[in-house]
Amino acid sequence: MIDMRVRWPNGARVAVALTFDFDAETLWMARDPDNIRRPGILSQGRYGARVGVPKILETLRDAGVPATFFIPGWTVENHTDRCEMVLREGHEIGHHSYSHAWIDPAFPDQEVEEMERGLDSLKRVLGVTPKGYRSPAGETSDNLIRLLDKHGFLYDSSLLDDINPYRHAMPDGRPGPVELPWHWSLDDAPYALFSIKGPRPIFTNSHIREIFQAEFQEIHRWGGLYNLVMHPQVSGRPSRIALLREMIAWIREFPGVWFATCTEIAEAWATHHEAR
Repeated sequence: MIDMRVRWPNGARVAVALTFDFDAETLWMARDPDNIRRPGILSQGRYGARVGVPKILETLRDAGVPATFFIPGWTVENHTDRCEMVLREGHEIGHHSYSHAWIDPAFPDQEVEEMERGLDSLKRVLGVTPKGYRSPAGETSDNLIRLLDKHGFLYDSSLLDDINPYRHAMPDGRPGPVELPWHWSLDDAPYALFSIKGPRPIFTNSHIREIFQAEFQEIHRWGGLYNLVMHPQVSGRPSRIALLREMIAWIREFPGVWFATCTEIAEAWATHHEAR
């Protein structure tokens, strides 16, 4: 078997990143600008702020585990109190664009504006200089890594091309940000984010649990990174909160598990892997 093990702190076999993309209404406005005049649609995102975030924070507190929240600048400006709750609970906040716009490589200025406006909101409103970035829906351009390097980011979590972290290389040969890969199979949206346009079924917890657990079991066998992507407007629903609580407890039954923020994971990977 190919050895994919990563040297995590204290001999851990798997690093577990519980991540939450706190998009709120931006998820729906970015999909269709006309949704700004559709309060029913926007209310799905508002649920994430009103109910989802507090219940998720309560669940994390009860379990005693850290998490990383990737938050668009618009959400920071319009749901400041909820973002401050995340900080008070000791969790990490990462950058998630400004308006959750899906980047079109044909318009490079859009990606620059989304990056810089979002950064400004995080710094101005929350006093946060984020160390990590995740693009909306994994949509990026070839310029993303250069932008992240320019703004001094430690890590990115936008790409789907590996299980374990790796280091980007800049065009001039310098080391770039660390990549913390993710995948749709470990994202709650494909299973439980409903939309009237292009409707898809809402899957039961047993279906989602089976996939989440099967992925974890094999990653634990390989040794590496388990990067779980959730959204407060999805995983903040009552049954999904129960699933989150059950998943944390189930994962803890395995030996060598390390729950950590994305920054802690990126720093540990750089220290232990690149030092070899």
